Amino acid sequence: MSYGNGDWPPRRADDDDALEGLKELANQWRGFFDSLGPGLILGLLLLAYLATGIFIVAPDERAVVLRFGKAVREEGPGPHYRFPSPIERDIKVQVTKIRKEEIGFETISTGPPARYRQVDQEALMLTGDNNIVELDFIVQYRIKQTPNGTTNYLFNVADPRQAVRDTAEAAMREVIGASKIDDALTEGKERIQIDAQELLQAVLDEYEAGIEIITVKLQDVDPPDAVNDAFKDVISAEQDKERLINEARGYANDVVPKARGQAAQIVNEAEAYAKAVVSNAEGAAERFVALYEEYSKAKEVTKRRLYLETMERVIERSEKIVLDRDAGEQVVPYLPLDAVTRRSGKTSE
Repeated sequence: MSYGNGDWPPRRADDDDALEGLKELANQWRGFFDSLGPGLILGLLLLAYLATGIFIVAPDERAVVLRFGKAVREEGPGPHYRFPSPIERDIKVQVTKIRKEEIGFETISTGPPARYRQVDQEALMLTGDNNIVELDFIVQYRIKQTPNGTTNYLFNVADPRQAVRDTAEAAMREVIGASKIDDALTEGKERIQIDAQELLQAVLDEYEAGIEIITVKLQDVDPPDAVNDAFKDVISAEQDKERLINEARGYANDVVPKARGQAAQIVNEAEAYAKAVVSNAEGAAERFVALYEEYSKAKEVTKRRLYLETMERVIERSEKIVLDRDAGEQVVPYLPLDAVTRRSGKTSE
């Protein structure tokens, strides 16, 4: 089959109309630019070029403006303008984002359940009393919210993330090296975290890294697996020691006050007894003096009275039978020596 004029593929009338329309539109634009003149065209192109310097910073970002590669200023959130490239360019960084680094371990999967991998090269540390512990901790940080914080973060440290990791590990090793293993395993963890955070922040500020440390948090602090059982025994013994000490203190707190109370009671009773004895002695002395004065006035009468009073006290405590003279002459005198002996023995007891 042949086509007229040898055209392939065959041209349709609609194609010819579209082609003619494009040619007409091109001629119109050419005429428009010819009417504007080269000066106005160059002005429009320059205006379009200058408009490329407009940029917008998001609320969670800060932008660093570079002029020929040198940082000249920082801009906060909102619309801003810089000279177009290649004179100036901007680098935007999220400054409110909290970044996290894991030291001593690595998260393989967040799960659930989460899975971790131990990094012994980072985790094994030497304490101040020459013991080894496996210590895992995390560091949370962000870019400093200061006028030059973002610039320092981008340009003062080649790799901010690795700088945080290395500095955090060094700071923690220094703090652990000044601590005892008991502090690291028990009640000293809070102090270790605070000291490590302060030291880490001080070193990063010295580097002018533009990084603010939010927290340093210990995750796991354990003895190495090879000696873990022995350390558990030591901790158990320490706990038993504390328990026994507390029990002894409780017993002492119970017994000592009672003993002190009994001692005070005995002292009070002795003082009361001493006062009673002294009072009795003083009374007896005064009575003797009074008797002596009466005796001096009437010796025979006083002597007779003392004799009668003495006989009254003696006879009052003894068994007695009263006989008149006639009955006495008819009764055979009998002295029961056995009964007297037994009675005198009971009296002496």
